[in-house]
Amino acid sequence: MAKSIMIQGTMSNAGKSILAGGLCRVFAQDGYRVAPFKSQNMALNSFITKEGLEMGRAQVMQAEAAKVTPSVLMNPILLKPTNDTGSQVIVNGEVIGTMSAREYFACKKKFIPAILDAYHTLEKGHDIIVIEGAGSPAEINLKSEDIVNMGMAKMANAPVLLVGDIDRGGVFAQLLGTILLLEEEERAMVKGLIINKFRGDKTILDPGLRMIEEKIGIPVRGVIPYCHLDIDDEDSLSERFTKKTTTGLIDIAVIRLPRISNFTDFNPFEYVEEVSLRYVKTPNELMNPDMIIIPGTKNTIEDLLWLRETGLEAKILQHVARGKVIFGVCGGYQMLGNKVADPDNMETNQVGTKTVNGLGLLPIDTVFQTEKTRTRVRGTFTNVEGTLRNLSGVEFEGYEIHIGETNSQGMPLTNLTDITNNGNVKEDGSNVGNVYGTYVHGIFDMSGVVNVIVQALLKQKGYDTTNVQALDIEAYKDTQYNLLADAIRENLDMEAIYRIIEQGV
Repeated sequence: MAKSIMIQGTMSNAGKSILAGGLCRVFAQDGYRVAPFKSQNMALNSFITKEGLEMGRAQVMQAEAAKVTPSVLMNPILLKPTNDTGSQVIVNGEVIGTMSAREYFACKKKFIPAILDAYHTLEKGHDIIVIEGAGSPAEINLKSEDIVNMGMAKMANAPVLLVGDIDRGGVFAQLLGTILLLEEEERAMVKGLIINKFRGDKTILDPGLRMIEEKIGIPVRGVIPYCHLDIDDEDSLSERFTKKTTTGLIDIAVIRLPRISNFTDFNPFEYVEEVSLRYVKTPNELMNPDMIIIPGTKNTIEDLLWLRETGLEAKILQHVARGKVIFGVCGGYQMLGNKVADPDNMETNQVGTKTVNGLGLLPIDTVFQTEKTRTRVRGTFTNVEGTLRNLSGVEFEGYEIHIGETNSQGMPLTNLTDITNNGNVKEDGSNVGNVYGTYVHGIFDMSGVVNVIVQALLKQKGYDTTNVQALDIEAYKDTQYNLLADAIRENLDMEAIYRIIEQGV
């Protein structure tokens, strides 16, 4: 049976996901069979497994770092927010309904058997389980029903490492306050403190480390420097959203929809030296990019209306009129069409929004239905026109997650083979001139797709592409995980970490 170690944080975005992924890579490098686990994840970045089940992207990243196939066992509960007070609840990869925060809080303990079944199944096939918490274990209003922080640590009998984020300030108060708000039994489970995202000379920090150890009685196991790595991160707290500069030869603007989902789809563009990828939410921020991407969303209709109200729709239409490229994925694809209808209020309860006009750039109409499409696919681009015509015949893999059914009157963008459902073949997407749309998440994950798009955009601007290096995305990502593991080995007391795992001290 597997041993375990748990990463908890003093707050959201303290770096739990990345550190858990880094430990997964370290343990895998050391020859252990390792798997990540997070009992409950709240995120709009999700992934479809080969079985057609839905899980959080953070655990997919950690599985990649561990060099294992992502499994829904690694994330048995996924909450996908639908508004500020409610979420779609996904258990073992299947949607069981939409609940308000109060409804979910009242019943979430009934999911403990599903959590334990998933965890114990992982235990049987691995040597080490790296468990990630959520938010903070010191949220005293939530502790009584906790199933993801100390509640999970107790269920797994897992020693805990507590991570604080020094970059946002107040790290000693974070750590001390968190420990003081834990019960005595819970404090005893915390076997080490980690200070994350440190910039500067560590010797200046040393007096503070000694003082916090004296006050808390728990050793600091490491100070992790601020690492500039290209690794998938969590939802809307992502620092990717704050980058506004354009330093590359190619400028790609992603519309930062209020309910943006699966924005990790576009990370491969960030790996390319010639590309600057920006997230924008106002017409002034948009400026004059070479390509606009409209991403997925948890609420297509409301975000489409937001595009209209902010003036971004007019800017997008001007962009297309100038012959520039626009690419819509999932909800963004739906927005590019003529109509979007929600007759059964699957996404919105607002009066008067059951059917809205789209941007009218693709000959498609979308109707939301009760059944959710969840499938992994492989595909080939068809006879593509416009600036990205060299995509024709290029292969890719990805997955679909959507409730809309789209009827197209034009030429498809791709032909798909449904891996999940017996290899059924179908058409997907649409393409008119320089407007492209698809339901496939992960369509940019294979190097061939990104390389063709970057080459095409460079040529459109008159650049010589002879010496532009093609990027091997999988090899690049693997290098990033190895760099993360190097940083952890150099700055974390791994001898102590292994002792904690083996002996609990």
